Amino acid sequence: MGAMKTSPVAVALALLATFVLGTAFASPALAHDALKSSDPAKGAKVESLTEVRLTFSATTRFPNVIVRTADGGVHQDGKPVVDGPVVIQKVKDDLPPGEYVIAYRVVSSDGHPIEGEIPFTLVGSPKPPSASASTSEEASAPASESPTAAPVDATTTGTPGSALAADSADEPASSGGVPGWMWLVVGGLAGIGIGLFFSLRNKKQS
Repeated sequence: MGAMKTSPVAVALALLATFVLGTAFASPALAHDALKSSDPAKGAKVESLTEVRLTFSATTRFPNVIVRTADGGVHQDGKPVVDGPVVIQKVKDDLPPGEYVIAYRVVSSDGHPIEGEIPFTLVGSPKPPSASASTSEEASAPASESPTAAPVDATTTGTPGSALAADSADEPASSGGVPGWMWLVVGGLAGIGIGLFFSLRNKKQS
């Protein structure tokens, strides 16, 4: 018997069937959703954080997001919210600076689970120096930098009454509080008066 000839039509149909079957088996593998980006990004350093955003290639279901530290402390606030392909997870207020990890697990549109971890660092925003710190720095400044007080002059800082008392103390004391020159004048006038008295008396006797 001669060898059977294969028609070109049969060959074309066989190739088409192989292509269709191969595409059918490959489609589920290619349909798996994946994480496209995150905020914070992997290894990022951020100053503040109020929420975590995970963006996938398609809408996901049953999201579970945990924001934790190396010691196991969790800092997410409430449950995650799905907004199309984006999963949003709020975090607690006033997170302390340190290293964090975003651990997530979602179910893709074809039922395949997707999970992973995203490490990041919260550095915190720099704080301005407080007023108490500046006050303590001024208080700790060397005493030599403070202005030196002027020496006090005992003769000029007293009250006006004390200055007059000091001036009067320098004058020589006189009896009765009358100056010495006044006694000289009084004595001179008394001597003149006595001289006139005796002169007039002598004239009357002659």
